[in-house]
Amino acid sequence: MDKNQILSWLGEVTHPAKGDAPLAALGMIDSVEINPGAIRVVLAFPKRPDPLKNYLIGAVQSCLYRHAPGGTEVTVDTIVKEPSKPAKKGIEFNLEQLREVRHIIGIASGKGGVGKSTVAVNLAVALAREGYRVGLADADVYGPSIPTMTATDGVQIEMRGENEDDALFVPVEKFGVKWLSVGHVTTEGQALIWRGPMASTALKQIILQTEWGPLDFLLIDMPPGTGDIHISLIGDIPMEGAVIVTTPQAVALSDVLRGVNMFRNPQVQKPVFGLVENMSWFTPLEHPEEKYYLFGKGGGIKMAQDLDIPLLGQIPLVQGIREGADDGVPVASIDGRPDAEAFREIARKLAAAV
Repeated sequence: MDKNQILSWLGEVTHPAKGDAPLAALGMIDSVEINPGAIRVVLAFPKRPDPLKNYLIGAVQSCLYRHAPGGTEVTVDTIVKEPSKPAKKGIEFNLEQLREVRHIIGIASGKGGVGKSTVAVNLAVALAREGYRVGLADADVYGPSIPTMTATDGVQIEMRGENEDDALFVPVEKFGVKWLSVGHVTTEGQALIWRGPMASTALKQIILQTEWGPLDFLLIDMPPGTGDIHISLIGDIPMEGAVIVTTPQAVALSDVLRGVNMFRNPQVQKPVFGLVENMSWFTPLEHPEEKYYLFGKGGGIKMAQDLDIPLLGQIPLVQGIREGADDGVPVASIDGRPDAEAFREIARKLAAAV
């Protein structure tokens, strides 16, 4: 009779509340002592009370009495011991999946509600229609809307790789663009309550662990505003520069200024390729020649002049843009519309700028 034999016998004792796993596999057998005519087993339990503690002690005793030579004295003692947790291995990111991407452009805004994601989606489609190979990473971790705007919500994202450490996301392809969003890898409607470092890690994983392949442009739909997440993202992703989205109101100037200054910060020093003024005027789809300046006129032009950055274009407020976003059909994919042509013109200017 030796220790290995006793452990073999104890393999019969399982924990009913933990999937009938053997006690040894759960790390609950702390030690086994063999003395002449006696066996002593010490079981380890966590601080949290185990309602099956007495049952398990009895099961161990019964098992050993059944297998050990007659007359053997069996003692089962217990100690309190928290199971050791394996050290977490940090995710190791590298830029390998961006090796064949020519230009990485951030689409940013000083605040939410200006249509940044709408501009990002339609700009990606417009670039693709201009003949470029395009991908879009939705890094708007708290409000991922790209799946809805492209009708790819509910799509099962494929993973490639031998194990969890080297697995890669395979982006969804639609409208000639490769898409990947935080919304593609979380449950629909799931609230993402993430602190800054956790959100930054998730965003980097979406961008750096995706099989993008050869691309002319990878657009990154950044979270609105400015902060630690943005700085972390810009510092770890080799962005070439950014496009800032705004609305025409004069009060939006301070928000645009914050966004531009974030990229111009000495620690960042990324160029702003231009400003896109969204919701510049309202145009009825049936009367494209009519313009109603609901949010003021010329605000984007003045902002661009004051900040010394190009105005890439003005996007009219047309009912079709909202309907297209809700229906998952970007207006830039439709010919013969003034809003679609506005996005195509912005795409051409951005391509020329980079």
